[in-house]
Amino acid sequence: MNRILFYIIITILTVSCSSSRSDPKRVAVARAGDTFLYLDQIPQLIPPATPSADSTAIIHNYINKWAKKEFLFRKAEENLSPDLKNEIDNQLEETRSNLVIYQYQRQMILERMDTTLTEAELENYYSENQKSFMLSSNILKALFIKLPVETPNIDRIRHLSRSNEQNDLQELESYCYQFADKFDDFNEEWVSFDRLSVELPQDISNEESFLRRTTFYEANDSTYLYFINIRDYRLRSSTAPFEYVRDDIKRIIWNNRRLEFIQSLENGIYNDALKVNGFTIFNN
Repeated sequence: MNRILFYIIITILTVSCSSSRSDPKRVAVARAGDTFLYLDQIPQLIPPATPSADSTAIIHNYINKWAKKEFLFRKAEENLSPDLKNEIDNQLEETRSNLVIYQYQRQMILERMDTTLTEAELENYYSENQKSFMLSSNILKALFIKLPVETPNIDRIRHLSRSNEQNDLQELESYCYQFADKFDDFNEEWVSFDRLSVELPQDISNEESFLRRTTFYEANDSTYLYFINIRDYRLRSSTAPFEYVRDDIKRIIWNNRRLEFIQSLENGIYNDALKVNGFTIFNN
């Protein structure tokens, strides 16, 4: 806590808190009924370079909100029915139980669960579950370029954009780093068609027809030229390529393994309890 805040709190403490404190090892700042607010419970509230008057107001506001909440809590606790209090206690116990179990499961997963996934496992899962990986959108591999209309050597860039030769692509890359507003080479990465179409000056009304009949596309507006060299594509409702869903498969396998691990952990603890007669059902 910064020095300004400390002195503000000490000032408030000196002026407004002369009652006995429940914990002499801590600095009490305020009291609401028999509940104390301590200095170490107040968060860092004061931004750097805040004037002293503003800092005092911020701290007073925090303390007043704390006091209102404490008084409201006590009033509610005094007036709630025993049934509602029992319900709250049950909910708190259930929440605590769930949090403790969650943290223990998480700890055991980190310490004991095998998280290694081989490429063979991923490919095997894909081959056995291809019907689960149907595309919901059109995807493609493509080269996309957006150039200002005044770019020099446009014809040369257009020619290079149509080529798939490595030397031409290197030359094209050199041009694009100098002049292009955007140069995205998705030759090795599947991307959704929407990711490219949003960059174009005109809408593509029929994506499927466009992809079937187009290998090179050029468009323009008053400011830019747009080139797309389409290397490959897959249409919606067809099976997604393995590379496109590879990360999804990793998450699926890992999550399945996690669920199996947790189930095994629960069963193991339960069976251990049975072995030492730690579990009894009473027939009343």
